[in-house]
Amino acid sequence: MAKASARHILVDSEDQCITLKQQIENGESFADLAKQHSNCPSGQKGGELGTFGRGQMVPAFDEVVFSAPIGEVQGPVKTQFGYHLLEVTERG
Repeated sequence: MAKASARHILVDSEDQCITLKQQIENGESFADLAKQHSNCPSGQKGGELGTFGRGQMVPAFDEVVFSAPIGEVQGPVKTQFGYHLLEVTERG
């Protein structure tokens, strides 16, 4: 079974998600921005979600995590929880 590790930042608006993605692209720390802005409890761990298998996350999230290049920030990804920036840190 495919497994992946990822981190994310969850916010309420697409605009905020885009702004944070630009800040990361300009060199700001993903982990620091997750701690400051993420609505998910994982934000306190820099957005780290740990390792999980295909189908354990909501479909839109799952699709990105199991197809996006490792180490490249993806998003905004909309789910019922809000808007996510996702970064796959490992996959195997």
